[in-house]
Amino acid sequence: MELLHSLANVFIQTVIDVVPIATIIFGFQLLVIRKPIPHLKTVLFGFFYVLIGLTFFLEGLELALFPMGKLMAAQLTDPAFIFEGLASIPDVIRWQDYMWVYIFAAAIGFSTTIAEPSLIAVAIKAEEVSAGAISVWGLRIAVAIGVSVGIALGTFRIITGTPLHYYILAGYVVVIIQTFYAPKLIIALAYDSGGVTTSTVTVPLVAALGLGLASTVPGRSALLDGFGLIAFASLFPIMSVMAYAQLTEWRQHERQKQATEETK
Repeated sequence: MELLHSLANVFIQTVIDVVPIATIIFGFQLLVIRKPIPHLKTVLFGFFYVLIGLTFFLEGLELALFPMGKLMAAQLTDPAFIFEGLASIPDVIRWQDYMWVYIFAAAIGFSTTIAEPSLIAVAIKAEEVSAGAISVWGLRIAVAIGVSVGIALGTFRIITGTPLHYYILAGYVVVIIQTFYAPKLIIALAYDSGGVTTSTVTVPLVAALGLGLASTVPGRSALLDGFGLIAFASLFPIMSVMAYAQLTEWRQHERQKQATEETK
């Protein structure tokens, strides 16, 4: 009964959130474009599916993903786990002692990004528009590697307590430099790749991991240190996608150079 009550509340809130979007779309179609909505019945069914899907998704976040993210953070930072097998637990825990946290963060970042529906959609469109020059799996893996590295570095920041802006400023300096040297074809897509990673699958787990870490690591504040992982997940894919394009361009150049030498 409690679950049904919770689902009803989430459904009502979802309707409140979705209605303005539907109003804008239908309003522009009917009042500005002044044309009837094609396949209206299908569109209405689609909006209903969106409402139902979001309701179950948001409820699932609260019941599973957020608790599991916090639980994993708590277990991986537990001194009893970190120093398992030792006769006594040291008084001071160093950042090097949290290696399993970094590995878990990298793994969860990679796996959630690979499964991200928005990234899959963008990768498919990119392959279509580029006539195969950008492969679906190449882009997905490049973005996933960026998110993986970014989240691992973000957990390192939480554990060490270093200021967030140092990493973000340094990261964007690298992005700006890469922008001058990356193939023009990939630049806009690389910047967009940073946005598609912060979507339905990645954000809940990453946010839960960050808050869980900040709550369990001694001397950290959930409010001050728990947030910021999403920024890493958005920034580093830009670097990795441009690096992927630069590497691909370099390999093509080397192949052409080798082919030219062979024909001489």
